[in-house]
Amino acid sequence: MDAIETEDPATAPNTLTAEPTTGQNQTGQNQIGRSPSGADPVAKVALTPSRQFPNWLAEQRCSLSFTTYQAGKLFLIGLQPDGRLSIFERSFNRCMGLCSDENGLWMSTLYQLWRFQNVTEPGQSAQGYDRLYLPQVAYTTGDLDIHDVAVDGNGRVIFVNTLFGCLATVSPERSFIPLWQPPFLSKLAAEDRCHLNGLAMEDGRPRFVTAVSQSDVADGWRDKRADGGCVIDVPSGEVVTTGLSMPHSPRLHNRRLWLLDSGTGYFGFVDPQDGRFERVAFCPGYLRGLTFSGDFAVVGLSRPRGNQTFGGLALDENLSKAGSDARCGLMVIDLKSGDIVHWLRIEGVVEELYDVVTLPGATRPMALGFRTDEIRRVISVGEPGAL
Repeated sequence: MDAIETEDPATAPNTLTAEPTTGQNQTGQNQIGRSPSGADPVAKVALTPSRQFPNWLAEQRCSLSFTTYQAGKLFLIGLQPDGRLSIFERSFNRCMGLCSDENGLWMSTLYQLWRFQNVTEPGQSAQGYDRLYLPQVAYTTGDLDIHDVAVDGNGRVIFVNTLFGCLATVSPERSFIPLWQPPFLSKLAAEDRCHLNGLAMEDGRPRFVTAVSQSDVADGWRDKRADGGCVIDVPSGEVVTTGLSMPHSPRLHNRRLWLLDSGTGYFGFVDPQDGRFERVAFCPGYLRGLTFSGDFAVVGLSRPRGNQTFGGLALDENLSKAGSDARCGLMVIDLKSGDIVHWLRIEGVVEELYDVVTLPGATRPMALGFRTDEIRRVISVGEPGAL
């Protein structure tokens, strides 16, 4: 069995529009997933946008892409010509870390790191889509539990190797090349000691990382989930912020270091003067995935599993105080006011998201997988070379 991609031929390609034939009901939900009989409830996902969410995408002139590792889906969210949402998904086994650049995407899966190349030229379209992401190159890394992925100023992909607790890059001969590890780790070992997970880039170089703890023993991070989280300055190795609860997705934007205090449900930033985490907005879910468009942040929410990893955190109490259940989906936060101004709610088989990225200038993106014949017929020719 091919464990790289688990795309179900009965559900792929799922190119979803808001037309009645694709399952739109009167609430505006987009129903995803079809079995051969058309009645497989396990494969269904419902995406419900807030009323102005499509208008916000149009105003920002961008699309969004996000991963859901629990259901193994890469989603691309854009707009149809009539202004309604275009929702496209492909299946990949445990897809997690996601980053975009001018020409494509990088995405981590269960044991590979994939490069998706956009093969459409400006002004071109493919079946009505202005971006076509083709899985062009894959590096087989083994199951490193890769979390955040980024690209440095030289075009080199860098990823958070959570199993070994280090930053790493790919190799044509080896599973990975280690680049940096926190000073509090005494050795490079496949033990997930501190649960290093997030990476923030600055001027094309790694600047900050997040970890759930500063543990130096195998799987020790689980003992410090409530308040052992930290932010580490990569160049100096210094811990600049502590006392966080399972922090994720550090990002530098508008000269501020933003991050998600996932165990509490708060989005905020780190005060550069004293290193304190300043709360900006509470979101009803376990937070992972953060991207920006202008003066707005887009945050990913998950429904936390009731196990030893997600249970017993301050998020439970904060949800109770807010009179809310945990949700799965995306929330758009106005950075000036801290208000949640738009959202995309996800229900059904998808319960946990990992990463979300903005696709500037994209109106209606799509991607190819491996279980349909389309990929055989997409051929792009490079510039002529010399022998």
